[in-house]
Amino acid sequence: MKRTLLFAVIGLLAILATSCGSSSRTRGTLYPNMYTQKPVTILVMPPINNTNHVNAKDLLYTSLTRPLAEAGYYVVPAFLSMEVLRTESAYDAELFIDGKLDKFGKFFGADAVIFTVIDVWEKQGFGVRTKIRYIIKSTKNNEVIFDRSCDMYLDLSSYANSSKKDSGWGALLADMAVSTVKTAMTDHIEAAYKTNDYIFMDIPRGPYREEHLNDMDDAADNKDIKRTVKQ
Repeated sequence: MKRTLLFAVIGLLAILATSCGSSSRTRGTLYPNMYTQKPVTILVMPPINNTNHVNAKDLLYTSLTRPLAEAGYYVVPAFLSMEVLRTESAYDAELFIDGKLDKFGKFFGADAVIFTVIDVWEKQGFGVRTKIRYIIKSTKNNEVIFDRSCDMYLDLSSYANSSKKDSGWGALLADMAVSTVKTAMTDHIEAAYKTNDYIFMDIPRGPYREEHLNDMDDAADNKDIKRTVKQ
């Protein structure tokens, strides 16, 4: 009787393990609306900046076109859209993130709009930390079709990788000084590029990529990710 019960428990655990394995994260399970909405053209809205870094908004804005285009989407040119958005008093994206977006679809021919919310963009220690949320919404029905965030620390310390055992405190302090200057001189844009890379790594590929609509079963990372990376 005990042996029968033991085998039953083992069998149940095996079934649970199999079911857990089959429910792994994929692009299709995380972002199903990207496949039903099938956006082609994306408009990048000016980022919403919740930090004290005055340049964060413009720096992030200029970094978003490339990764989206490389993922297979047509992105409304930033220099054109920014000028129009300023003219039409739409530079403050927070006024539109919860509103109707059909006007942007009609004016720019955009199928979707991407909003970014910057919560952290600052120097921390010998590095730069960014925490940004990315939200893509349909201009047809305001539906959220992509929502992901990345909390990333870009480690700029030069002394951390030193393998010299005889460098001594003098060399260590010198390396720390170099790291401090390097961090101070960094305009933070590299941190934004790396954050973008992690965010769009798993985005369903657009119509200008041959994987379009055929990558639903591709493995995907967590919806909200946290990373520490080296420069």
